[in-house]
Amino acid sequence: MRAESLVSTDAQQQILAGRTLLLIVGGGVAAYKSLDLVRRLRERGARVRTVLTAAAARFVTPLSFASLSGERVFDDLFSLTDEQEMGHIRLSREADLVVVAPATAHLLARMASGQADDLATTLLLATDKRVLVAPAMNVRMWLHPATRRNIAQLRDDGVLFVGPEEGEMACGEFGPGRMSEPLAIVAAIAAALPGAGRQSLAGRHVVVTSGPTREPIDPARYLSNRSSGKQGHAIAAAAARAGARVTLVSGPVEIDDPPGVETRHVETALQMLAAVEAALPADLFIGAAAVADWRAEPAPDKIKKRPGGAPPSLVLSENPDILARVARRESARPTLVVGFAAETRDMIANAEEKLARKGCDLIVANDVSAAAGVFGGDANEVHLVGPDGVESWPRLDKSDVAARLVARLAERLSQAECAR
Repeated sequence: MRAESLVSTDAQQQILAGRTLLLIVGGGVAAYKSLDLVRRLRERGARVRTVLTAAAARFVTPLSFASLSGERVFDDLFSLTDEQEMGHIRLSREADLVVVAPATAHLLARMASGQADDLATTLLLATDKRVLVAPAMNVRMWLHPATRRNIAQLRDDGVLFVGPEEGEMACGEFGPGRMSEPLAIVAAIAAALPGAGRQSLAGRHVVVTSGPTREPIDPARYLSNRSSGKQGHAIAAAAARAGARVTLVSGPVEIDDPPGVETRHVETALQMLAAVEAALPADLFIGAAAVADWRAEPAPDKIKKRPGGAPPSLVLSENPDILARVARRESARPTLVVGFAAETRDMIANAEEKLARKGCDLIVANDVSAAAGVFGGDANEVHLVGPDGVESWPRLDKSDVAARLVARLAERLSQAECAR
């Protein structure tokens, strides 16, 4: 099922209606998609003011954008001198959000270095608003070390990203670099707008699990996994920003506790289960932790390696299934129970099976194979698997995934309670 068929247009319209967006169009073949982006945003009640770079004007015409937006199109830094006002300041400050689509490798490089040599880059340097970029370029350009450095710098500067997606390029090559589709960008814009869903969880209690668990086998060693806790901690922070009272149950991680969140630190799966049960009741449970499936009876002393001796044998016991226990509670079951499925193959099929087996309301599936590089990284590509189908999101920064997920769950929570 296509992702856009599951996106709530009504919710987007509530967020976008009356908002002013400044759209900067870079010079790439994907610029034609920005015409459809303007149309989709206008359908949802947003005002769109467009800035074309000189290169963009070679792919699309100002007249096309003016016709779709109903607004004057800007392309010249030195023409913005109405009534002695600094037009580039006014344009950037009057917008609720600045969107760059497509964001070419050249434009990203100029942004990262703080250049201001045309209207587009001057606006980006002068703005005091959030900036969302939708990259589009050849796969080799996207993977080039210089581009990776520029992206890292822009993320550190607070720039938000949507995409790019993987697919066939206009040049005939295949790989990451395709600009996200207009509806995916619309969803990212709705999530990025200031105040969007900010108090959507006011008065709610949200319990989140995050990170790995460690199951000791002796005083020096343990069984664990590669989870960094970045996604779970980002979800807890996003829920707190949405007005919720958040209890975060965290396994051992090397990141700070999110602000505004009550964090309970645990080591083992049994400790995590006890902390979760102590935190209930809750309106929403999000099981983002990578809980170890097995535990051993730890030896009282360090297991010694004996020269020529056989390796020690471990007797493993199955750990409790925290997600299933919460989902199947007869009393004090959260209104929504959400689990994560970290998979290396058959991701959607395994997530659908897990959804049915665990009895939860939604599974967030993501690829943790070596090629995906999710564990420990700053980005994630997730698929929301529910009884109504699969919604696939483009690769996003984990904080952006968290913000979008919290907004979506707040909407589902309200719908579920209205249906009672």
